[in-house]
Amino acid sequence: MPIKTLQVPTTDGQADAFAAFPDNGEQHPGVLMYADGFGIRPVLREMARELAGHGYYVLVPNIFYRHGPAPVIGLPEHIGEEVRPAIMAQLMPLIEAHTAERVLSDADAYLRFLTTQPEVAAGPVAVTGYCIGGLLAMRTAAAHPGQVAAVAAFHGPVGADGPDALAEITAQVHFGHAESDLTPEALGELNRALDAAKVDYTSEIYPGTVHGFTMSDTDAFNPAGLQRHWERLLPLLDRVLANS
Repeated sequence: MPIKTLQVPTTDGQADAFAAFPDNGEQHPGVLMYADGFGIRPVLREMARELAGHGYYVLVPNIFYRHGPAPVIGLPEHIGEEVRPAIMAQLMPLIEAHTAERVLSDADAYLRFLTTQPEVAAGPVAVTGYCIGGLLAMRTAAAHPGQVAAVAAFHGPVGADGPDALAEITAQVHFGHAESDLTPEALGELNRALDAAKVDYTSEIYPGTVHGFTMSDTDAFNPAGLQRHWERLLPLLDRVLANS
């Protein structure tokens, strides 16, 4: 599955990005994938390739491009708990600088770029995200209800913008929560808010998982959680995009 390095024009410059897609000369539904807070690195390329292998054009932007090209900070091959605090200390100023205004401005640029690529089929797109990327996926879907038909977020703070934000979502939704991130009571509260907003969704806690469970280069990695993520994500995309 080829990986193509790209530059996405934005209102604040150029966002470095990459795309993975089947190299068969055909057009494929578009998926915008937001990385977790650690950003673009080999594990994200692996995940994008895996998803592309199921017949999708997957665009993964460097959300911290204003601070430099990816990797914006140096990362070890394995992000263990012993190095995590120091890495997060470097990342938090970048995350805090990535305001809602910047998120929405960038989302406009990413979707415009994605939908105009020659390998991308006409029609709606999907957005998926991990960790902080899950919140960005939510904000993107809420801001583009006519364009984003599916949104999936994994171990992400999806309720951070409050119940009113959920009402803007028209996409079909899946949330895969880490057991360490959300109590059953909090899950019930979130799901009641989704019901009240009339969102078409599935939202569940993945058993035995901690925050970051999809990422194989971290101590949080849970192989069963990653597999469950694919078992939820792929049918959602197939149902919503393959027949669009």
